[in-house]
Amino acid sequence: MADNREARTKDDDNRLKPAIRSHQRTPSGSRDFKEATKRDALARLEVELERLVGALPECRRNHVEKELRGFKNLFSRFLAEQGPSVTWEKIQKLPEGAVIDYSTLETPTTDNIHHMLDKLVVVKLNGGLGTSMGCKGPKSVIQVRNDLTFLDLTVQQIEHLNKTYKCNVPLVLMNSFNTDEDTQKVIHKYKGLKLDIYTFNQSCHPRINRESLLPIAKNPDVHSDIEAWYPPGHGDFYESFNNSGLLQKFIKEGRTYCFISNIDNLGATVDLNILNLLLNPEQKASSEFVMEVTDKTRADVKGGTLIQYEDKLRLLEIAQVPKEHVDDFKSVSQFKFFNTNNLWAKLDAIRRVVDQGSLNMEIIVNNKSLPDGVNVIQLETAVGAAMKCFDGGIGVNVPRSRFLPVKKTSDLLLVMSNLYSLSHGSLVMSSQRMFPTTPLVKLGDNHFAKVKEFLNRFATVPDLIELDHLTVSGDVTFGRKVALKGTVIIIANHGDRIDIPSGAVLENKIVSGNLRILDH
Repeated sequence: MADNREARTKDDDNRLKPAIRSHQRTPSGSRDFKEATKRDALARLEVELERLVGALPECRRNHVEKELRGFKNLFSRFLAEQGPSVTWEKIQKLPEGAVIDYSTLETPTTDNIHHMLDKLVVVKLNGGLGTSMGCKGPKSVIQVRNDLTFLDLTVQQIEHLNKTYKCNVPLVLMNSFNTDEDTQKVIHKYKGLKLDIYTFNQSCHPRINRESLLPIAKNPDVHSDIEAWYPPGHGDFYESFNNSGLLQKFIKEGRTYCFISNIDNLGATVDLNILNLLLNPEQKASSEFVMEVTDKTRADVKGGTLIQYEDKLRLLEIAQVPKEHVDDFKSVSQFKFFNTNNLWAKLDAIRRVVDQGSLNMEIIVNNKSLPDGVNVIQLETAVGAAMKCFDGGIGVNVPRSRFLPVKKTSDLLLVMSNLYSLSHGSLVMSSQRMFPTTPLVKLGDNHFAKVKEFLNRFATVPDLIELDHLTVSGDVTFGRKVALKGTVIIIANHGDRIDIPSGAVLENKIVSGNLRILDH
């Protein structure tokens, strides 16, 4: 990845000493053209950003200027980048001890846990909306089990910790401009609980027209033209956490580490064994950064993995992989682990890398088309990509149970079922399940993608204790107390409908055609 400061120096050289530059290297005409258009794009962007800031009331300028400075840095690095950020041949074998097996971690003694938890801050990434599942507002307020939302379950977990160990672990929510207002309304209901909740907003960046490379925003009022702005991915956590003042507050309180995870990962609970590893390491130097990884299966082939590169552990995402090596990246034998996005980071180390400006995370270029047909670019970063910026980073290979994300209604079906029971906000897999892996569930997008439609198709959630694999496609409904076992495939062709009758037990069955059950 090119350094943006170096890119600016080269740009200056181009402007000041073109003759000397041309003697050193004679670039092709197309390279000259690209360099010139890039310089022009950065200069024009700066003018546009100044215009947007100038239209703000004085009281808001300082905050927005900080955010847009971060955006300008991202944009200049985007212009400077050439080709993939990883040279495939330079990927090294993971050194011994780079990934620690969770089963080897020591469990702390009960009398020590209280003091350990007083060193911890829990951070949940809460910037996403529930639109992909057909819900309005923040994803964290979707009900997932027993009428409880993602946020309810998180609050229950931490309140239980605080009560059990007589400590005061704070919960910090990183919201986006999309979720902040609704989240603020919801957290009022937790006022009477033994839990301090803090919130801050991640940055708000302008979407860029793909052709002109200029912001499409006409004015700085985000909510008057919400399509013109976007939250720049969870990699923005470090800068925004620092800018919020919360990082300094927690360091002053004597807290040492934060545990960061996605709010929709129901397996991401505070783990005392990992916290013990960080606070009471066997070796002298403690790790500044821990990434929880888990064994990769064929269902996880697109997930980021952990690699050794230039003598440092770092995250490798599929977007960074050269096209000719995508199959290698997906290989379960070559890359055994994938990133759960459960991360532990040392608070004073976050302050150091932010102050030094050394957070050069890989840029994810997200191309989108807006409803009016305008093609835009969003520049984003991933929170785990910061691993290479910290000292002594390690991976911990955790059980699969610590990765239970709810991205689709197929995931929702699993967490609502009898595969799990609920204990103080944490999901616990049923002891009746013979093996620890969760079933593979695929529900057709046309009839099951939206939560409301999905719920209407099940009179009650089926018994999934003995299920291995479920595929449902087409117009299918389920009666009460249905049991699904082994591999079950149900396909209703276009125009047909299948009603699975109440009390049905389907074991290793393929159901297709048309089955209607009518009330009389």
